Amino acid sequence: MRKAGAKDYTMYSKKILEVLTDKPISFEVFGDDYDSIKSQALKIKDWGKNVYVKIPITNSKGVFMGRVINELNNSNVKLNITAVYSHSQTKQILKQINSKTKIIISMFAGRAADSGIDPLPELKKSILAARKFKNAKILWASVREPYNYTQAKQIGCHIITIPPKIIEKIESFGKTFKDLTTETVKGFLLDSKKSKFKV
Repeated sequence: MRKAGAKDYTMYSKKILEVLTDKPISFEVFGDDYDSIKSQALKIKDWGKNVYVKIPITNSKGVFMGRVINELNNSNVKLNITAVYSHSQTKQILKQINSKTKIIISMFAGRAADSGIDPLPELKKSILAARKFKNAKILWASVREPYNYTQAKQIGCHIITIPPKIIEKIESFGKTFKDLTTETVKGFLLDSKKSKFKV
């Protein structure tokens, strides 16, 4: 939102909701303790029927936000619990929720991979654990490459959030290795002509 030039979080969010009326959308709280998170969440949830309130699994001190997750979930506030990396964190969250109010658990697969950890085992176990809850969905967050879309489908991940540049690449799926070789060599040739290099 900041990159898009937003000056007022509430106003900008409500403008988005004028356009996006039939899909779920998450808006984040900025609080870092129980009182501020709960207060902000209760305001945000009233912005629209399709709104999920995005809450980090812990605060900046690493304290699990289980109490506020539990209370908001039991008050029928749709939640998107974010900054989740492991199956054990998913289990922590699932212990705090009912089986009715919708909840998304956002697992930061790309950031895990950036740190040298394979995110797939944790995602698979989290998806399996969430099966006991019809209201809980696992979301693949922080996509880094188009193939993540294929991986998410293969493991049965419920939701994936993908930046526009990567969506464009996904739309070109289906090329053969021969196509890719020819395309790559054409790119090499074009680069060499632009560079005006000679041997």
